[in-house]
Amino acid sequence: MPNVLETLVAGALEDAAARRVDRPYADVERDLDRVASPLDALTFLQPGDHVKVIAEVKRASPSRGSMAPIADPAALAADYERGGASTISVLTEGRKFLGSLADLEAVKARVGVPVLRKDFIADPYQVVEARASGADVVLLIVAALEQARLVELHALAEELGMRVLVEAHSADEVTRGLDAGARILGVNARDLTDFSLDRDLFGRLADRIPAGVVRVAESAVSGPADVAHYRAAGADVVLVGEALVTGADPAATLASFIAAADRG
Repeated sequence: MPNVLETLVAGALEDAAARRVDRPYADVERDLDRVASPLDALTFLQPGDHVKVIAEVKRASPSRGSMAPIADPAALAADYERGGASTISVLTEGRKFLGSLADLEAVKARVGVPVLRKDFIADPYQVVEARASGADVVLLIVAALEQARLVELHALAEELGMRVLVEAHSADEVTRGLDAGARILGVNARDLTDFSLDRDLFGRLADRIPAGVVRVAESAVSGPADVAHYRAAGADVVLVGEALVTGADPAATLASFIAAADRG
């Protein structure tokens, strides 16, 4: 079976190389002076009495295909913020997720909470262009990166003032993420090599994430009960995408998810 993650990373790097032809690294670095200082997502996602939610702007995925057209990502993000989202995640990968940096820029201009660039980042250029486009946070997937590159990209993001959501899918990857300096560590229930799901993975790995590191549960959220399940397993934050973009009222849906976790 083809490794889906490797295919996605390769495609993202090809697309970044193409963008770099039109917008060289030096030009992107100059653009850094034109964007506002990043918001500190660590402050917004700190553990508290209520579960925090990272709400995702996501049109499609390799596992589900097209989910929602999202003609106005900024309006959707504003709905998320109204519903209680602590951070907005924007898929910027174009081949399978149908996103773009333009989506991120539009969302950043509309909301007052941090914005996460969610993509398959494996090159410093992608980190710098994320900040130049207004990102406050970037995603780094442990399984996609050699340790030296993970450490390099994590350090670069922090040097630019951003926070990093470090994503793991195994005990070894949790350790690698922590060794790279993760302050926000996510456990993805979806295995990105084959897109299979294990909703209980977060619960098995949560105790490996020490106090002081924000614990994020990702994927396998279809309703309020799933958010409550993750909260009970120790999640400080739950990342939700598909269940919000396919619903009729994203703000109300999001508010119900947060309330369900409180009841749970």
